[in-house]
Amino acid sequence: MKYSALKGAHDIFSPEINIWQRVEKIAEDVFSAYGFQEIRAPIIESTDIFVRSIGETTDIVEKEMYTFSDKAGRSITLRPEGTAPVVRCYVENHLYNLPAPQKFFYSGPMFRYERPQAGRFRQFFQIGVEAFGIEEPKIDAEILSMLKQFCNKIGLKELSFEVNSIGCERCRPDYKKALVDFFSSRVDALCQDCKRRLDHNPLRILDCKVEGCVNLREGVPKVTKFLCDECREHFNTFLSLLKLLDIPYVLNPDMVRGLDYYTRTTFEVTCKDLGAQKAVAAGGRYDRLVEDLGGPPTPAIGFAIGMERITTLIKSSGKQKVPVPYVFIATIGEPAEKEGLIIADRLRQDGIWVEIGYPGNSLKSQMRRADRLSARYVLIIGDDEINSGKLKWKRLSDSSQGEISIQEVCNFFISMGSDLNI
Repeated sequence: MKYSALKGAHDIFSPEINIWQRVEKIAEDVFSAYGFQEIRAPIIESTDIFVRSIGETTDIVEKEMYTFSDKAGRSITLRPEGTAPVVRCYVENHLYNLPAPQKFFYSGPMFRYERPQAGRFRQFFQIGVEAFGIEEPKIDAEILSMLKQFCNKIGLKELSFEVNSIGCERCRPDYKKALVDFFSSRVDALCQDCKRRLDHNPLRILDCKVEGCVNLREGVPKVTKFLCDECREHFNTFLSLLKLLDIPYVLNPDMVRGLDYYTRTTFEVTCKDLGAQKAVAAGGRYDRLVEDLGGPPTPAIGFAIGMERITTLIKSSGKQKVPVPYVFIATIGEPAEKEGLIIADRLRQDGIWVEIGYPGNSLKSQMRRADRLSARYVLIIGDDEINSGKLKWKRLSDSSQGEISIQEVCNFFISMGSDLNI
């Protein structure tokens, strides 16, 4: 019987996993510098949490969620996104009683039953951040600045920061009415999903990817024309702060995002090299979601980064670094094997990656293995080296070599490794 991963799920291992680990480490370092702390929420939640937060008429809830009944008859969903579980945690644990802002970051798998395609999987991974308790647009700009710094540190170039404001509960009804008026004369040409959206949530039409619906959007009213005074002031201040922080941006008045909980500021970071699925990261404000899930009125903002798309860009750039062993210890004979094991153990205690030869392998085969592993150094130990107390080393990159005493060998490689940040 042949076993394989489920369609839309994929294994991650070396050398690709090395990119993932580097990206996650950079995210932790950058986000921590902005005061964000890690949070770990379950990957399963009550279905009601996502229906209430994401919206009953969104594609995610209607078509894409992995939902099932457990043995107690409860409706359970594998999380399709990370914001709702963090908000649930924030409300359930009364974190709103702590001084604002409360800032969190997370990483892990999400699940959506979508047609798998390049950069889009049924189990996919995200890194996300959420900040609670600050209404001022200053934190909107701070979030974008942090995202830009993260992208710079992982080496992503030629990214576009697209921004918009979709207003609040006071000004959005007028915009929805304008959309209904605009699309009512075009309803016959809309896809079946958008025909339904016209009655329940016309903003979703602006997020449809069907070519016919995209073409029908030409000349659609812009949401920024319908902003109330407070939303307009918030958005204008946000844009001025982006200029202050030297964050280049593109106004995209058609960007509404695919989830119902967004308010005011929305943004996407895109890269044309990804094709149709071009968003690297996306997010915005959700100032009513905490209250909708049972907490007090709490402004909030966040974003999520698609790990698969990030790693695709890094791999295509050719700049990824694959870790290699620092020392390979080749041994000949039982006394040499014991001495090599002792040396390897000491070096490993100092965080140096060491590989060793095993009984039955000739020196030639061990040297071939060291070369295949791209080890930086080979340390050779045999009977002659044990008797003389001098061990031979060789640097594979330039074939330079030398000898060093058994007593000094650990300090030699530890100091060399320290100089190279090993």
